[in-house]
Amino acid sequence: MNNQNEHFLGVDVGGTHLKIGKVSQQGEIVSFDKEDTSHYKEDPKGFNTCFVDVIGKYLSKYPDINKVGIGLPGLINKERTTTLEIPAIPELNGFDLKGALLEKYPEKSFFLENDASAAAMGEYKFASSRPSANFLFITMGTGIGSAAVVEGAIFKGARGNAMEMGHMLSRGNARLETIIGRKGILSIMKRMIDAYPEKAGVLLEKELGTHLLVDTAKEGNEVSLMTFEEVGDILGEAIVSTIRVLDINEVYFGGGISAGLEFMMPSLEKTVRQYLTHYYTDDLQLKKATLGNNAGTQGAAALCF
Repeated sequence: MNNQNEHFLGVDVGGTHLKIGKVSQQGEIVSFDKEDTSHYKEDPKGFNTCFVDVIGKYLSKYPDINKVGIGLPGLINKERTTTLEIPAIPELNGFDLKGALLEKYPEKSFFLENDASAAAMGEYKFASSRPSANFLFITMGTGIGSAAVVEGAIFKGARGNAMEMGHMLSRGNARLETIIGRKGILSIMKRMIDAYPEKAGVLLEKELGTHLLVDTAKEGNEVSLMTFEEVGDILGEAIVSTIRVLDINEVYFGGGISAGLEFMMPSLEKTVRQYLTHYYTDDLQLKKATLGNNAGTQGAAALCF
């Protein structure tokens, strides 16, 4: 970090697109692009070659950049060179991504990480909330992502892929993200509407979605509030177990569905405080992450230093 004017390339990898930002050491995105990757699978060169090539496109666009951070939605080997299991992009499974990038761009440095872990590192290095060096980070979106920062570094576990909270077994022996990922939350919402049609109001005539859920909760819709209450209960139970394992009492929530955090928080905090002792709860902090929609790109850039 000697050069305070140095910039980094942050690449947030999604199932059908890349979010790419030129990011300063202070976390400011000075330039942002979105790259569609949905056609890469049909390209004669193959997805992986197309992926490596598009990184080169932005290295050419920003010739001053020497370090690239890449956040990936899945498992990576502990050495952070090879993508092991990327469910949304199976073409990347078992691919020595870092090796391919270094072969084509040997003068550059590349840093790979799970996307939730990258977002956590972005929160740690750039957020106005100023997290401590030890915290749990949970993202709520299509699925449930999670990461832990322990003593200022990403906690990787013995083989490199710790903190998959979304795959913890929860109620009915279902995975947590099956129950309270986006589809699961909408299933809870539909069940509540069917059970309490007299309280559903405008939800009876609308196409269900998480934006509608948040908006109607803000308006005081009883079904929407009951939906968030149940989601808070379930997530709180998972947090209890995770806090017991990690001995961490600072938790941040990101992702699109965290827009409804204020409506989950009463039941979530009640559950957490009900099942944890004073040792854990006396200094417990449950907070919304501050980087918002750009957390993935900023977090990827944060991997560079």
